[in-house]
Amino acid sequence: MHFTVYCLDHPNMVERRLQNYDAHKAYLQTAPVKTLISGPLTKSDGQTMIGSFFLYEADGIEEIQKFVDTDPFNKARIWASVDIRPFIKRVDIR
Repeated sequence: MHFTVYCLDHPNMVERRLQNYDAHKAYLQTAPVKTLISGPLTKSDGQTMIGSFFLYEADGIEEIQKFVDTDPFNKARIWASVDIRPFIKRVDIR
């Protein structure tokens, strides 16, 4: 099953995000779920990070929730909101 994870940062989190970036990247490498897409959300300038987006593959939403709960960005209270939704992938682009 596929799941989207859409996270929006608290205001003015760019510095804290950068301070925790290496830990976050390393954590993603330990994923017990398959990461299909991941990357930062930005302001309209295409530069200033304001959140994160992930597309995961897992057996259930509980796996995703547990993984997101212990992400270094979440533990550092960077994300103001985290929205996890099941997703039906219609096109496979390789």
